[in-house]
Amino acid sequence: MSMLEWFQRGTQEMMVARPDGTKAQVVWKHPDPTIPMKSQLTVDADEKAIFFRDGKVVSVLDPGRHTLDSDNLPFLSNLVDSFTGGNVFVSEVFFVNVREHPGIKFGGRIGHVEDPKSGVPVETMVHGEFSFRVTDPEKLILGLVGMGRAESALVKAWLKEQVLKVLRDTIAELIVKQKWPLLDVTSGAYTEEIEQSMLRRVTPHVEDYGIEIARLGNFVIGIDEEDADNLKALYIDAAYLKTVGGVDNYQRFAAGKAMMGAGEGMAAGGGGGGEGGGGAAGLLGGAGLGVGLGMAQMLVRDPRGGESLAPATPGTACPSCSAVVAPGKFCSACGESLKREIPSGTFCTACGETMAPDGRFCGSCGEAQKAASKE
Repeated sequence: MSMLEWFQRGTQEMMVARPDGTKAQVVWKHPDPTIPMKSQLTVDADEKAIFFRDGKVVSVLDPGRHTLDSDNLPFLSNLVDSFTGGNVFVSEVFFVNVREHPGIKFGGRIGHVEDPKSGVPVETMVHGEFSFRVTDPEKLILGLVGMGRAESALVKAWLKEQVLKVLRDTIAELIVKQKWPLLDVTSGAYTEEIEQSMLRRVTPHVEDYGIEIARLGNFVIGIDEEDADNLKALYIDAAYLKTVGGVDNYQRFAAGKAMMGAGEGMAAGGGGGGEGGGGAAGLLGGAGLGVGLGMAQMLVRDPRGGESLAPATPGTACPSCSAVVAPGKFCSACGESLKREIPSGTFCTACGETMAPDGRFCGSCGEAQKAASKE
């Protein structure tokens, strides 16, 4: 190598600093471990430079411009390459950004959470962003990044998983323990409480790697639009029932409405599909709506007038007063016959249970169906 070539190469290697195109990376490793003495190393105000030799930390340099000379930096004397006559030292140099990194987006499902106000399980999800900073560069490299080429995307991806995991557990636990109504949670009423609790809980998961989750940005807890509409309707019912019949009636009513929804779904023939499913849908229609109606009939009408909020035992719906009573020939509420003419095929002539319009035998008692004579 000519003197000119050696001079050009030495001049090129005299400046050691993070390139502008890598400023946003959490960790950047200098590509060449062989560095000439007297080189100028520049550490930006928002980073630190860590020197490694044989997998161990030798020294950490703070922001500023440093002349790499053993007289100026005594630790370099342990890194000198003897084959070069003391003109070169060998070290792996990492630049670690210690500023706060904002705008890290995350999102995922929380899972089914029971709404404390209605008792209905609802699928919930969360998405938003958070910020983090490196508090201990040495721990980050040795514990998470490793000595190879640093990949900032891997650090951020790992942090997203930790944040989502802890936030999922935090939200579900707070809703259950604090009995927060889901619609209040999704409105953002408890954003501050959730953030503070999450930041405390996530610390043990990341501090061993020299990282701190600084804060949550704008995050949203959401539920399906249809579930939100259903909860609003149940909340309205709850307000009414609490006004006229006491708090205890609401949970019974919510359970009944849930069963009613299941019955309506069966009546619609969900799962039947096509023309071939028509007969099955018809049969399930009577049975499904019967089950749903029996569970949903929590407001029992008083035959003497008005409404009673006392819950009824699931059984037969009286065709005269609509009370849900035990199966039999006569209604225990109004005394009228539970038997009906069956041209429409709605009720069993023997036990009075709801059945399919075209059924020949009762699904409850097994009796054959025929037109009943009026008594």
